Amino acid sequence: MKRLLFLCVSVLLVSANLVYSKTVNEKPFVIPELKEWKGGDGEFIPSSQTRIVYSSKSPELQQVADAFAADYLEMFGVKLQVVIGKAKAGDFVVELVKDKKIGDEGYKIKISDKVTILANKPVGAFWATRTLLQMTEQSESSALLKGEIVDFPDYPLRGFMLDCGRKFIPLHFLQDYVKFMAYYKMNTFHIHLNDNGFKQYFQDDWNKTQAAFRLECETFPGLTAQDGSYTKQEFIDLQKLGIANFVEIIPEIDIPAHSLAFAQYNPELGSEKYGMDHLDLFKPTTYEFFDKLFEEYLGGDNPVFIGEKVHVGTDEYSNKEKEVVEKFRYFTDYYIRYIESFGKQACVWGALTHANGETPVKSKDVVMWSWHNPYAQPDVMMEKGYQLVSIPDGLVYLVPNAGYYYDYLNTKHLYNNWTPANIGGKEFEDRHPQILGGMFAVWNDHTNNGISTKDIHHRVFPAMQTMAVKMWTGKSTSLSYDVFNEKRISISEAPGVNVLGKVGKGKEKVLSIANLKPRQKTGLKEIGYNYTVSFDIEGADEAKGTVLFSTPDTEFYLSDPIKGMMGYSRDGYLYTFRYKVKKGEKVNIKICGDNKNTKLYINGRLCDDMNTVKMWFNEGKSTMYYSQTLVFPLDNTGVFNSKIMNFEVLNYIEN
Repeated sequence: MKRLLFLCVSVLLVSANLVYSKTVNEKPFVIPELKEWKGGDGEFIPSSQTRIVYSSKSPELQQVADAFAADYLEMFGVKLQVVIGKAKAGDFVVELVKDKKIGDEGYKIKISDKVTILANKPVGAFWATRTLLQMTEQSESSALLKGEIVDFPDYPLRGFMLDCGRKFIPLHFLQDYVKFMAYYKMNTFHIHLNDNGFKQYFQDDWNKTQAAFRLECETFPGLTAQDGSYTKQEFIDLQKLGIANFVEIIPEIDIPAHSLAFAQYNPELGSEKYGMDHLDLFKPTTYEFFDKLFEEYLGGDNPVFIGEKVHVGTDEYSNKEKEVVEKFRYFTDYYIRYIESFGKQACVWGALTHANGETPVKSKDVVMWSWHNPYAQPDVMMEKGYQLVSIPDGLVYLVPNAGYYYDYLNTKHLYNNWTPANIGGKEFEDRHPQILGGMFAVWNDHTNNGISTKDIHHRVFPAMQTMAVKMWTGKSTSLSYDVFNEKRISISEAPGVNVLGKVGKGKEKVLSIANLKPRQKTGLKEIGYNYTVSFDIEGADEAKGTVLFSTPDTEFYLSDPIKGMMGYSRDGYLYTFRYKVKKGEKVNIKICGDNKNTKLYINGRLCDDMNTVKMWFNEGKSTMYYSQTLVFPLDNTGVFNSKIMNFEVLNYIEN
């Protein structure tokens, strides 16, 4: 009897030990953070037989499955077969269900002997695949921790605005940004298509001041900017890329302020009283002009603006006279209704506190970007019936190298304190039904200040990751900022996207070539901040414009096109070092670059430091910071006569 009792107790103890020995998987790190996680035990490890199975004949669901397969191949080099039918162990499964808890964009994932995605709509399934890709890229073996996920956003609109008017942003950059935003479940990309610089940097002359409208225009030939623009078809295709990635692109034509590009084209449109960057709201020709302009992009069977929303600007106009205030309100109402006449939803910056008056302005179904409370008090605007997008300038405006607002957003403060319910210091209830969501913005106020698209992205990347969390997960975050900030760098920009030029993991030598030859492919496109590039050179006669390395956007010269010095060009700027490679000279050259400086060393000694410099304008009354950064091009070598030996690239700055 005692032996039997002993055996029973032993069995129970062994069973208990087996139960307690099971490990419960910790919540995976992804951006934005998951709302709910129930940890399982063990891992799901894809095999050569793993498929992506979708159970519905929905073309959109097939699109999600195909996109997942393409991105998986891009990131991990594994081709997963996409099939419709019944799943088996080892498969990824995508199914549509009806589940009120997760809403339109939410999803559930169960990771067991197979990975099952459940969503109400294809967009939710797509966001689920972004989660799985992020989890996979952090795993050495592509294994996924077993467990169950329930995830859904706090706000339906999660976005970013980019000023392409003051600085031309190449199309490929915008295309990368669609994928970049989608990877972080940011679903709204606001593209600001026209604007102008500040005249104090252009001899106080409106006619000399930079201004641009970036879209092809047939109605008004010559209106389109000469220093960079998008064809109609390019812009249509960009919007279609957005649709394929569940990112809505909102185009903005900003009127009646910020409108110098139109007044330079037709001076009759500009206000003599308030400045040529203001439209004259009292002239019928102003309305005739913009009716035709908007019709070109909104009219016909195949409009250029294909999304649901169109932004018409309407902010920062003069409010000095009551007559002008009332005319501004009339103008705002007129173009809200005109946009709506084409079946679109009108979006405005909103200045109806700044322009407080009696003329009615339509509010029903109108979305207002709530950016600066003195221009439009958010509580008052909600009372009037506007839907709001939270984009408070004092927290989320990024203006590179300007010396005001933010050069880099204060991501720690935003992570710890902000959600879209905070608009300019006013706190509203979380997930307020009239607050659609939030955005942050890049304004390129200081035109011709040397800032590159790479510099912009270096600022946007940490902000995008942080803001994605705050608009999706809100106050439900469980990680401290310090932990989040450490872990976030393990997540890439997006499948096939590497605007930062990140190479390698940790500090390491990422490229070494004993003898560099002309017309050679190195296997790397470029190296981003922080880096060291070094080589030995035996100089030869080099013609002006001799390129050592290039990408489609950047050239590094052995002999620059103007002075024949070492230098580089990117974003339309040419930078020249104070050094010339002489015939027969044998030296060691080292270039070190970060987000502030580009330094040239000759035989270990600093020769030139292309840092951020301060420039004065308008008889010393205005200043501007000029950037001279370089993401080093490595894609192709040029045609040169010098001998280049012991070429090395480090993904850190060598002291």
